[in-house]
Amino acid sequence: MRIIIAGAGEVGTHLAKLLSNENHEIILIDTEEERLKPVDSTMDVLTYTGSATSISILQELLHKKTDLFIAVTHWEDTNITASILAKRLGAIKTIARIDNLDYLEHSTLEFFKSLGIDSLIYPELIAAREVLSLLHETGTTDFMEFCGGKLAMYVQKLDQNAPIIDKSLMELASTTNTEKYRAVAIKRNDITIIPRGNERFRLGDLVFVISTFDGIDEMMTTSGKENFEAKSIMILGGSRIGKHVASYMQKTSQVKLIDSDPQRCEDLSDVLENTLIINGDCRNADLLQNEGIAHMDAFVAVTGNSETNVLSCLLAKKLGVKKTIAEVENMEYINLAENIGIDTIINKKIAAASRIFRHTTNPNVTQVKYMTGTEAEVIEFNVPENARITKGTLRSLEFPAHSIVGGGTRDGVPFIATGDTIIRPNDKVVVFTLPSAYEKVSKFFT
Repeated sequence: MRIIIAGAGEVGTHLAKLLSNENHEIILIDTEEERLKPVDSTMDVLTYTGSATSISILQELLHKKTDLFIAVTHWEDTNITASILAKRLGAIKTIARIDNLDYLEHSTLEFFKSLGIDSLIYPELIAAREVLSLLHETGTTDFMEFCGGKLAMYVQKLDQNAPIIDKSLMELASTTNTEKYRAVAIKRNDITIIPRGNERFRLGDLVFVISTFDGIDEMMTTSGKENFEAKSIMILGGSRIGKHVASYMQKTSQVKLIDSDPQRCEDLSDVLENTLIINGDCRNADLLQNEGIAHMDAFVAVTGNSETNVLSCLLAKKLGVKKTIAEVENMEYINLAENIGIDTIINKKIAAASRIFRHTTNPNVTQVKYMTGTEAEVIEFNVPENARITKGTLRSLEFPAHSIVGGGTRDGVPFIATGDTIIRPNDKVVVFTLPSAYEKVSKFFT
């Protein structure tokens, strides 16, 4: 595909990096040459200095067939204008980053489509929804539903309480009923492994599991985890993410939100009627303790500062908070934060990239999730007629080594895949894959 990305900020640069690994032709535009220099020196991406709303520049760049135009600058009006112009000048599909929740109303979406914008992306809202999912599934480090909620990906960090430590996959299969869930990957020492039968689980492993709804309790028991209801939540940072999370959770839970900006606190108090808003320094450990951090079920740190988020979550964990979630936008900090005890890391760049990435892939892809802290992707495919994946058992097809079929649904009924599974046309299938195997995997579904 030929893809133009407008905006070399965090989201645009991260997208360019991901997409350049997929053998697309990528052009990255930005008004500031300094932002483009690091891209020029480290990525196989064409760069162009200029405004994405310049008709002459867009005409020059769009004279060749362009499959996708993505506008992710820091300015919503620029993104909307650039996407409308790009569509009129020949871009086949356009995506614009926005900051206004009202634009996601159904009637408004239809209006934007009539103007030429095919999809709107709100990274903060996507990240907030991830947080809400994690507050619902409190026993997991990361979580995402597939196949209409019939299957889900759970990520479990193994500690001393995990009964499966030092057991192999084969031993686990012989002693427990694993028909309802399957370990599809293990992250160990910053390396992601697609496990085979003799692979043993180790202390500190991050295990990626595909499970049916009926298998959740067994899977949790096997990994030594349990779900609990988060009835009291402290949120650090009145950002858009913090605001969205508080707005939803205040309906069922006791919520406290702390922010250092007095004006923002006043604005939040007007819209969050059932949330206790506290003005104070988010880095002040005494303040957090005085506000009862030790008695909270969950602690969510979503200030604009990754270091503050990480350190405050470590304090919360030390004081006995059951679930900690930190927004970490500095990519270099993600593995560090996971390894020092924070339960869950969210990153809005990765969350937005997952949503955008499915527009660039095999047309049979219906959902994509990048797993934070790894290069791995979890992809949901619709299986077309005569696809290569339907020509025999998974074992006989020699599915690519760095990927694995976790499970799927057939006529709405979920199943967990094994080597003897035969995939049928019209199945929905969930695949865990490393980037090196994606192209080979995609060919099985065409």
